[in-house]
Amino acid sequence: MTIHEGADLHKRVERYEAAVDELRSAHQDVKDVLAEHVLFERWQQIGFDLGFSAAGGQQSAVQNGQMHHDIASINSQVPEMSDAW
Repeated sequence: MTIHEGADLHKRVERYEAAVDELRSAHQDVKDVLAEHVLFERWQQIGFDLGFSAAGGQQSAVQNGQMHHDIASINSQVPEMSDAW
């Protein structure tokens, strides 16, 4: 192996390591986006199961008193949580 071949191999290893680091970073970014999406969907499903709905929008829910009623019903069901908040 000549000095030139050793330098070329060193450059290739550096490029490989940089590519692996970039791939890991991209993988983490995708993982974060997917986890956020899955968690948001799960959060929506739990809210739906509890009787909340985003279909009417927050503004209309406030106008018809539904949001206040929902919060009051949760507070009455779990009083120790309402005291902590």
